[in-house]
Amino acid sequence: MIDLDISFFIQLANFIITLLVLNLLMFRPIREIIRRRAELMSDQLSKVENFTQQADIKVKDYEAALDGARKQGMDIRNDFKEQGASHEHTLLSEAGKVAAATMKAARVEVASDKGAAMKVLGSEVEAFAQKVTAKVLG
Repeated sequence: MIDLDISFFIQLANFIITLLVLNLLMFRPIREIIRRRAELMSDQLSKVENFTQQADIKVKDYEAALDGARKQGMDIRNDFKEQGASHEHTLLSEAGKVAAATMKAARVEVASDKGAAMKVLGSEVEAFAQKVTAKVLG
């Protein structure tokens, strides 16, 4: 059987005083440190989430700007291609006209040379025919 004498009450008072002192010196400061640490972690977590959201927004803006720049580049490239094709067509047309004029002049020159050669050869044919006839007949 447990005896409830004065030592029990002294030990109970000692326990309660020790518990109060430990609470005042250890448990309360530790709980305060844990509470501040939780607040700090929560604050940092919210900052990280905010930073992540801002980074996502910036990445989307960057990608949109990049797509716009690509589209603008494609438009500029297509404009240059059309201008180049038009310029090429103009150059080929002019070159064709120059070539046609050159061919026409060359044909006229060849026809003129041909007529002159025929005239010269026509006059020499008579002389060659007489020489051949003279050689054949003796």
